[in-house]
Amino acid sequence: MKTSEMARRWTRAWPDALKAWGRFVTVHPPVLCESTKRARAEGLTGSFAMFRLTDRTVVLDLQAAGELNLGEHGVEVLAHEIGHHVLCPADLADGARLLARVRRCLPDLEQHAPLVANLYADALINDRLQRSRGLDMAGVYKRMPRGAAGGLWSFYLRVFERLWALETGTLVDRVGADTDTDAGLAARLVRVYATDWLAGAGGFAMLCYRYLAEAGEREAGALLARTCRPGLSADDQVPGLTADDDGPLVHPVHDPRVNDFAPADVELDESEEQRAKATDAQFREPFEYGEILRQLGLAVSDEDMAARYYRERAAPHLVPFPVRRTPALLEPLPEGLETWDVGEPLERVDWLNTALRSPVVVPGVTTVQRHDGTMEGRESDPEPVDLDLYIDSSGSMPNPREAVSYLALAGAILALSALRVGARVQATLWSGKKQVLVTDGFVRDETAVLRVLTGYFGGATAFPLPTMRETYARPRRATHIVVISDEGVDTLFRGADEQGRPGSDIAASALAGAGAGGTLLLHLFRPDRLGAIAEMAPGWDAHAVNDWADLVAFAAAFSRRTYDRSKA
Repeated sequence: MKTSEMARRWTRAWPDALKAWGRFVTVHPPVLCESTKRARAEGLTGSFAMFRLTDRTVVLDLQAAGELNLGEHGVEVLAHEIGHHVLCPADLADGARLLARVRRCLPDLEQHAPLVANLYADALINDRLQRSRGLDMAGVYKRMPRGAAGGLWSFYLRVFERLWALETGTLVDRVGADTDTDAGLAARLVRVYATDWLAGAGGFAMLCYRYLAEAGEREAGALLARTCRPGLSADDQVPGLTADDDGPLVHPVHDPRVNDFAPADVELDESEEQRAKATDAQFREPFEYGEILRQLGLAVSDEDMAARYYRERAAPHLVPFPVRRTPALLEPLPEGLETWDVGEPLERVDWLNTALRSPVVVPGVTTVQRHDGTMEGRESDPEPVDLDLYIDSSGSMPNPREAVSYLALAGAILALSALRVGARVQATLWSGKKQVLVTDGFVRDETAVLRVLTGYFGGATAFPLPTMRETYARPRRATHIVVISDEGVDTLFRGADEQGRPGSDIAASALAGAGAGGTLLLHLFRPDRLGAIAEMAPGWDAHAVNDWADLVAFAAAFSRRTYDRSKA
C-alpha cells in the first residue's frame, strides 16, 4: 500500500482510535509522515511511532509502518499511541520513573532500558485494547515479519500468546520450556499490575534480562524499531527525578501476586530492606540522573544537567533570605508660628511673617519663626541582603556532576533562597591559583549561579584573594559573605595576594565592606581545629560540620536564623 493511501485511511481511522479510550479523550490530530526523512524532521528516529508527551501529539512514520506490513491496522496503531497518553506512561514524570525503575533491574545493561520500558508499556496498552476494547492487536503482530527475530522478541510475542490464549505458534514459532515459563510469568505480571503498572516494571525487566544479555546491539536496535516511544525536547522539565523513591524490587518468581507458589511473605535482602526503610533519604547520583535524562531523549549538556539536579535537590530547603528594612522617612509638617528670641539661630527668623506682623522689627517681640512638626512618611521597601558565595573545588572535594556534592547543594540552597527574594548573588568556585570561576559580578540569573556552583577543578587549594579584594574595593550595598570549605580555608587568612597584601587584611576589609557579616562553613576532620580557625578569623562566624551531608541542614537553618534576627 502506498504511503499516500495509508495517510488517507489512517486519517479516517483517527476518530475510531479515540473512541477506543472513551468519548472524552482529546488528543491533537496525528502527524502522519509519508517518509522516514519527514518523520526524522518531526523528531521520530529509531522507531515507526512516537507519542510526543510534550504537546500530546501522535507522530507516525508511514514508510516504516508500511515496511512492517501495518497498513491495514490504522485504528489499532493509532489507538495504541493514544494509550501512551491515557495509560502508560501518560506524562513525563511517570515516563522518567518507569525508565529509572527498569534501569535498576538491568545491571551493566542499562543502555537497553528504553527498549525494555517500551516493551512493557506496549504490553500494558495492547492487552487493554485487545481484551477490553475489542481491537485486533494480535493481528498487528501477525502481520509483522517473523524474520530476524531473536530470543527477546520471541519471548515477547509468546507473552501475547499467553495473554490472549492464542494457539502456540500463532505469533511466534515454538519456544523452549524456559522461555515459555518466563512468558507465563510476564503475562501474569501484566494482568496483575495493570492498574499499578509502575510497581510491575522492575519484575518485567528482570524477566527480560537474560534475553538482553544474549542479544547483540543490532538485535536490540531491530527490536526498538518495532516499538514506539515517548518524544521529548531539550527544554522539557522532569520533576521528581532526583529522588530514588521506587521502593524494593522482587523477581516475579518470588512475587506472590504473580506466582501462586511464591511464599506469602517475601523476604527482601538487606540492601533492598534498607532501601525500603530509607526511601525518603535516597537520591540518585548526578551521573545516573543525567543518564536517565538522556535516555528519555533530552539533549542536555553536562552543565544544564547539573544545574537541573541541584535546583531540584535544593527546592525543598529554600527559605526566606534575610532582608533589611530601612527606617520610614520623616517628612516636615508646618504647624504654625512662634516667637523668635535673641539667642536662637538667626537663620530661623521668618522675615516675611515678621514684616507682616509689624513694620517695626523688635527682636523678641515682633520677630517670629516657623514651627514644624514631623509626619511619618511611606515605609521603604525591604532591602534584601546580597550573597557573596565562595565554594571550595579543590581535589578533596567531589565532582558535582558525578557524585552528590553537598558543598554545591548547600550553596544552591543559599543562592536560590537569596534570589527568590530579589537579592543578587556572586558565586565563586575556587581551587588552586588561577583556578577560579566567577559569575559576572552580583547577578540575578540562577542558571549562571548554578553553572558556577556545579563546576569542578580538583586542583590545589588557594583562596581567591584577588577576587575578594576587588569585590569590596568600592562601597556596595549590604552583603553577607559565605565561604564553604574544609581545612583549606586557612589560605584565606594565612595567604597573600599577588600584590603581597596579607589575606587576613583582605578578609577583614571585605567583612567591613560587606556590612552584613561573614560565615565560614567548614567540614573539619579534626573538630578541635575550629578554635584555631576562629582565632585567625576575628569577626567571622565559624561553624564546623562532621559530615558533608550536614551542610544541607546548616544552610537552611542559617538562612532561617538570620532572617529571624533581621525581623527582631
